[in-house]
Amino acid sequence: MTTTAPRTASVPLPDPVAGAGRPERPARPTPSRQRHAAGFWIVAGSFLSVMAFAAVPAPLYALYQARDGFPTFTVTLVFAAYAVGVMIALWLAGHLSDVHGRRRLILVSVALELVAAVLFLVWNDVPGLLVARFISGLGVGTLTASATAHLGELRVRARRDGGAGGNASVVAGAVNLGGIGGGALVGGVLAEFVRHPLVVPYAVFVVVLAVAFVAMLVVPETIDTGRVRPAYRPQPITPPFGAAGPFWAAGAGAFSTFAVLGLFTSIAPTFLATTFHVTDRLAAGATSFGVFAGAAVAQIALARLAMRAQVRWGMLLVTVGLAGVAVGALVLVVAVFVVGSVLAGAGVGLLFRASIAGAGSLVGPERRGGVLAATFLIGYAGMVVPVVLAGAVLLVVAPLPVLLGFVVVVIALALWAGSRLAARA
Repeated sequence: MTTTAPRTASVPLPDPVAGAGRPERPARPTPSRQRHAAGFWIVAGSFLSVMAFAAVPAPLYALYQARDGFPTFTVTLVFAAYAVGVMIALWLAGHLSDVHGRRRLILVSVALELVAAVLFLVWNDVPGLLVARFISGLGVGTLTASATAHLGELRVRARRDGGAGGNASVVAGAVNLGGIGGGALVGGVLAEFVRHPLVVPYAVFVVVLAVAFVAMLVVPETIDTGRVRPAYRPQPITPPFGAAGPFWAAGAGAFSTFAVLGLFTSIAPTFLATTFHVTDRLAAGATSFGVFAGAAVAQIALARLAMRAQVRWGMLLVTVGLAGVAVGALVLVVAVFVVGSVLAGAGVGLLFRASIAGAGSLVGPERRGGVLAATFLIGYAGMVVPVVLAGAVLLVVAPLPVLLGFVVVVIALALWAGSRLAARA
């Protein structure tokens, strides 16, 4: 007697190789494939919207700080509330899309972001900021692994050719990091040019997120949700059997990536104001945008290179970029600081894509959401721990030594992780 395994979609990450022998001709478009193709872009747009909203408050922290008079460490705590929310959601729910379906978890994520947006509008003192950022983090943690896996599965269903999964990994990385950069820029632009800068950005995203929620209702599911469901347990941070080395290398790459991104979405705007005396809200948003835009552009521009070459470029750009950030801060030349931040962003974008692609390739589709959730969980620890430590040290140490120490530690970690990823690419 034979048994049939539950039908699940395949999501090759990184780029898959088409079947051996003669190349497979792409299938003719059908309504089903067209629906999956449309669903791919709806998921990408929803992913982009959620990540953009998560970054909108970054250039607004200085406004809250000026209005309420709280110290820089409070900004760090507000930011940490978001990152802790992400980590809790990844631990408790990041893997549930493997069982309950990708679309359902993405809908939950968008709904949580809508709640956070409304809270920003009606409860905007420090306790309200902490709660809204925590809920926003829960939404992002519910989303990241689910949307990344869903994009790959929809692409494979829509186009049965060898390039499908590769396109999905590029889009997933670009909308993840590009969305954060775009959100910071939108927040900065609106804060600079509208009359109510602490209201209008959130009102805009209430509309955007509502549209994303409605659009997600028509996206096809790619997971068989009718199979027997295992007993619930939180997401373990353990490597797949026989793949401990690649898993921890991917985790270290994600940790160093998010440490850099955390710097430029929390402390960097305050550093610009205190060290360079750049208090323009648009400049703060543009600086954060440059980091994430560099990450997204680098992933797209170098997507055709072999993964090992991408990792090596990532290591080089992170080192040169963060060194430029340190030099710019030492000589007080804001242009060097900004250019260094963009180069560092490009580097971490490449390391991020290699880390997520490497982790996703370690298991089959029935476990991919869980492994990606574990990798993102390690990554967001990199966003919390170094930034909170840096914020605490800023209470007693001047900003410049803190920045220089941060740069040295993150460069060392990125080079170690990158060398491990390159060796296994």
